[in-house]
Amino acid sequence: MSTLRVASLQYYIRPVQRFEQFAEQVEALVWTAKDYKAKLLVFPEYFTCQLLTLNDTHMTISQQIRHLARLEGRIVELMKKLARDSGMYIVGGTLPAVDPPDEQTVYNECYLYSPHGEWDVQGKLHMTRFEKEEWLVSPHKKLKVFETELGKLAITICYDAEFPELARAAAKQGAYLLIVPSCTDDRQGFLRVRYCVQARAIENQMFVVHACTVGSLPTVPAVSLNYGQASILTPSDFAFARDGIVAEGQPNLETMVIGDLDMQRIVESRERGTVLPLTDSITTAEVVRTLETVRL
Repeated sequence: MSTLRVASLQYYIRPVQRFEQFAEQVEALVWTAKDYKAKLLVFPEYFTCQLLTLNDTHMTISQQIRHLARLEGRIVELMKKLARDSGMYIVGGTLPAVDPPDEQTVYNECYLYSPHGEWDVQGKLHMTRFEKEEWLVSPHKKLKVFETELGKLAITICYDAEFPELARAAAKQGAYLLIVPSCTDDRQGFLRVRYCVQARAIENQMFVVHACTVGSLPTVPAVSLNYGQASILTPSDFAFARDGIVAEGQPNLETMVIGDLDMQRIVESRERGTVLPLTDSITTAEVVRTLETVRL
C-alpha cells in the first residue's frame, strides 16, 4: 500500500454509568474514522480508565485498575468486532491486564486488531513512577514489530517513546510506522512525549501517529486531569510536510486528526534523503567502545 490514511484520537474521557455508554462512544469514533476512509485508527493509552467510574472510586488505585482488568474480555470482543465490521486496523489503546496465572500481576497492554479478526498485544516496557509506585503495574520485556497489510509497524506506549533505542530497533527491522498511544496529565508530561516522538520520526525516517487522552474525571485520581494533542508526524525533509506535521489537533479538545501517509516516500527517504540518519547510525555498543573520557 503506497498511500495510507490514518486517524488519531484526542479521546475525551467522561464519566459513564454503564459499559454500554463506553461502547457507544468507541463505536461512534470507529464509524467516524470509517466515514473518512481511514485504514488505521489509533486510540490512546489508558482511555479505558473511563470505565473506572463504574467501580468504587474510594478503593486504592491499585485495586481499581485490577477491577478494570476484569473487563478485558468485553473490551477485546468489542474492538475485535469493530475492526472486522469496519474493515480497519484499530490500535485499541491500552488496558490494565492481568497475567492469568497470577491475578495480582498487572501489565499495561496495547491491543492491535486487524480487520480479519486477529489481534495481538504490545506491552508497555517502561513504567512511569505513578504506574510503578501507586498502580503497581509491571513491565513487559519485548518489543514487537507487526507485519500488516499496511506495512510493518511498531508500538511504543507513552513513556516508551522516550527511549530512542526502541524505535531505532523497530526501524532497523523495517518498520516505517510508529504508533504512540499516550496518557499525560499535564503540559510538561505531554511535551516530553511529543518532543520525543517528533525526534523518533526524524532520526528513524519514519511516520509517527500519536494519540492522546483529554478531559477529566475528578473523582478518579488516576485520570483526574488529562492534557493532550494528537498528531501525525513525518521526518524532516523536502518530501514531507514543511514542519514535519501532517496533522495535529487543538490541545485538550475532543477531536480526531486525519492524514494521508505516502509510504513510498519513507522508502525513498531512507535511500536518497538529504541525510540518512537511519543508515548512518551506529549501535549503543559501538558508541560505548569509542567513548573517551578527557580530564581537563
